[in-house]
Amino acid sequence: MKISVVMPVYNEEVYLESIVRKVIDQPLWEKMELELVIVDDHSKDSSASVMERLAKADPRIKTARHEVNQGKGAAVRTGFAMVTGDVTIVQDADLEYDPHEYPALLEPIIQGKADVVYGSRFMGGQQHRVLFFWHMVANKLLTLLFNMASNMNFTDMETCFKVMKTDVIRRITLQENRFGFDPELTAKVTRLNVPIYEVGISYHGRTYEEGKKIGLKDAFRAVYCILRYNFF
Repeated sequence: MKISVVMPVYNEEVYLESIVRKVIDQPLWEKMELELVIVDDHSKDSSASVMERLAKADPRIKTARHEVNQGKGAAVRTGFAMVTGDVTIVQDADLEYDPHEYPALLEPIIQGKADVVYGSRFMGGQQHRVLFFWHMVANKLLTLLFNMASNMNFTDMETCFKVMKTDVIRRITLQENRFGFDPELTAKVTRLNVPIYEVGISYHGRTYEEGKKIGLKDAFRAVYCILRYNFF
């Protein structure tokens, strides 16, 4: 089985090499084939240079760079268009989500139970950094709103750890460029009526000083996208 990992990047020069090393050093690749697709969304720092240097050293790494900043959703879409694996994993470049979780995330797909797996930060049982209360509230409210709109029972719709068979990706058309991407993708996957599972994951969140980017306007966009893609 070939696994494609899509990694959107924006101003992650501090973390990029570390997260790439964590991905490519997973013991999982002794049994499965890896393809790592890194998409730089026109970073202002040296992320693109780091990305290209790493790609030159490992033929499993593919790269792309946007000529203008378009947003995380656009970067993930670019990566989706490049993947050739049987299963695709979305992996953020900021070390908040640990590649050591890959075996647990892939297990429901390998067992034939699921076509899509979400890594949930709220299912419990794994390590979590203690951080912002209102971020947690916002995430849970967005998930609740999505569940009410879709009649599903997700615990973490906004998770960045999304894993799915690549042919599922090929069956949907995505258009959100920024953080509306998560509710759009989830709504469109839900409408396919494919089996979806959640797996509890660890989460090592960042502060804004450490580079966290999501803000209040992104939450409002998420609400709009939940309503738009579930009802229209």
